[in-house]
Amino acid sequence: MLRLPIRTVATSVATRNATLASSSTHAQRQPALLKRGFKLSQSRYDCVITATASSSSNMAMFSSSSWNWSDSNKTKTSSSVFDKITPSLISDSDPASSTATAETAEGKIQREILDKCSELHSSLMPMNEKLRGPLAKHSDRGTSLPFVLLVGNHSSGKSSFVNYVLGRKVQTAGVAPTDDCFTVIAPGPSDVDQDGPALVGDPDMGFANLRQFGPTLIHHTQLKVRSDIQNNNFMLVDSPGMIDSPVSAGGMSQYGGGAIMDRGYDFQGVVKWFAERADVVLLFFDPDKPGTTGETLSILLHSLGGMDHKLMIVLNKADQFRKIHDFARAYGSLCWNLSKVIPRKDLPRIFTMCLPASSTTTGSTDETGATVPPPIGSGLADLHQTRDDVVAEVMKAPKRRIDNVITHLNDSVHLLLMHARIVEDTRSRYSRMVWENRVQEGGTLATGASLTALGMYFSLPVEFTGGVVAATVLGVGGMHWYNSSKLKAHEDNLLTPEELGASFQRTHSREVSEADEFTSSVWQRIRDPLMVSLRTVGLDNTPTVGSKDIYALNQILDEDIPRLRRLASPTHFGSKVKGI
Repeated sequence: MLRLPIRTVATSVATRNATLASSSTHAQRQPALLKRGFKLSQSRYDCVITATASSSSNMAMFSSSSWNWSDSNKTKTSSSVFDKITPSLISDSDPASSTATAETAEGKIQREILDKCSELHSSLMPMNEKLRGPLAKHSDRGTSLPFVLLVGNHSSGKSSFVNYVLGRKVQTAGVAPTDDCFTVIAPGPSDVDQDGPALVGDPDMGFANLRQFGPTLIHHTQLKVRSDIQNNNFMLVDSPGMIDSPVSAGGMSQYGGGAIMDRGYDFQGVVKWFAERADVVLLFFDPDKPGTTGETLSILLHSLGGMDHKLMIVLNKADQFRKIHDFARAYGSLCWNLSKVIPRKDLPRIFTMCLPASSTTTGSTDETGATVPPPIGSGLADLHQTRDDVVAEVMKAPKRRIDNVITHLNDSVHLLLMHARIVEDTRSRYSRMVWENRVQEGGTLATGASLTALGMYFSLPVEFTGGVVAATVLGVGGMHWYNSSKLKAHEDNLLTPEELGASFQRTHSREVSEADEFTSSVWQRIRDPLMVSLRTVGLDNTPTVGSKDIYALNQILDEDIPRLRRLASPTHFGSKVKGI
């Protein structure tokens, strides 16, 4: 706390108060100064001045280059002798000051975490490129803002929910499918719309990798920048509603994998691309189609697998139920259909909710004038509470970006590390046979050369020397052809699923013996891409993975990621000292 003699500010407390009372400018400023912690000590005729750090709770801007939020809405108070004083302490008697300082420190830690994650992830890309690893190109680059992805059946209330969260009408809602585009809704100073090529071509938005899905998708993507919306620090991505049914489409058999191009682009792949980068994913169902849309179940199975930590399943429009047994039938049907694609006994929580609507009030009438019974026994309070819970999770998207970025880094390192270890094991086995063949050929050539030299030294007949040379050439040539054929067969054998599985068991014997399910899941994810990569490049052209490369990856897993997790975790009794 900095103390100044009263002579520095005014001749007395009474004089200062009289001056402030007579001056309209100072009269307006006095409450603000007192709120910031400026106090007068009347007993010792000293002016005790305290200041606080500016609040960073309103994270209005997210920098794509540094993964940082910055506050662009705060303005600095000017003039006054108090502004020229550098604060040294924060008043303990001002709770708002302590809260603002804590938020400022938290924002600084978040920026450090995001910068470090970006740096570490970028360091993985050269090795991934050299080994043709499992990480997608530019996967180290995130979107300019955190975002929430909404997918689900058509007419399930996605667009209405978007409008409700934003606090204004942005999307068109209706019973029939109203939009066939992926719509990115971002906050901005004014209302602006951009088409897909402009969005994908923007180097700062972070959607450039959507080009890989072709021009049809690009032309079915759009950007809506809106002002005066409630989400000023994250984006919403609304997706086309899913409309086919498993009966009319031939059941779930057609969703056994592969790219389904009935929209002109790989819809499953696009949803997976968005979901991997999203901070919250909402999957919407509605009472009319509680899980019976085959495309929705296929998306849940193939595009949203492994994303349970950020996936929320929503049964919307629950206020349409007028009888409790109708609700029970629809809810049971949804659970039954979800159990077909969720391979575990415990189903995730289903958020049953509804949006505010005048038609749900008690005592309403239909078009015939008959009284409509209240929805599900006037149980709207629970539905509204669940809706508020979902909205609260949506609003947490910026904070969840921290944990998601660390999780993405951890996942990427595990994938690349397993890829590198199996590649090196397979390459070393292939290389061992190459050297065995070279030794055989070299030994045969050395033997023939020695016999030829002995024949010349002892002046043996030319026929003998020529025969030895011819036999050596034919022998080495035949052996090289045979070894090449055997080597090709050996390479093909090494790249079979069985041999790659054996390589996985050798390189991860401890995890296999301990039945590590996480390691097994990582192997399932990289097995097919690894096989394709090695067959495309060939073991002859596969680069060596050095021990330093493996050590560097292990260091990230053992040292850097735990340190980042410790920084991002909330303070608790088991916390250690935080610091990068």
